[in-house]
Amino acid sequence: MMKRAFDLLLSVFGLILVSPFLLIIALLIKTEDGGPVFYRGARVGLGGESFRIFKFRTMVVNAEKIGASSTSNDDARITKTGKFLRKLKLDELPQLLNVLTGDMSFVGPRPEVRKFVDMYTDEEKIILTLRPGITDWASLWNCDEGALLAGSDDPDRDYLEKIRPQKIKLQLKYAREHSLPVDLRIILDTFRTIAGKAF
Repeated sequence: MMKRAFDLLLSVFGLILVSPFLLIIALLIKTEDGGPVFYRGARVGLGGESFRIFKFRTMVVNAEKIGASSTSNDDARITKTGKFLRKLKLDELPQLLNVLTGDMSFVGPRPEVRKFVDMYTDEEKIILTLRPGITDWASLWNCDEGALLAGSDDPDRDYLEKIRPQKIKLQLKYAREHSLPVDLRIILDTFRTIAGKAF
């Protein structure tokens, strides 16, 4: 209950604070190719229920139909504006709307696409008892997934082999140890990581 109240308060404050930047980013995306501003991909959330995530679109229209689910930094589908947004994680800002509506939390396991969730073992399904988040331990461990996948001829395979095992371990760690102090530490470390990339 306290976590949800914290999410509501912070998402409202965050949306008010960043609203001018959201408008500027939306204009940049629209001006570049005239396509939709948001990407609304299907993700799996609390209890295994599907929801549509809010992200600024960083790739060409219908990118999911012409390539892998996992994306490297050198993926030809990424737009010019998208490269900038991805570098500073600005494409994630609209997920404040998902937090506001209750599909997501500020801190929690990053939501996956259905095909990767279907691979969960019985032990790993505990991840689905938590509301997915904008950031978590795994996000801090691997703050630039696209860089690890750069040059790959099969990003989905390399994601499964190089990233997913450690990501799952860290998500299980969070599932066992989550608390408000842990959430605050993850949020603070996330801001530090983004600031480090920006400056």
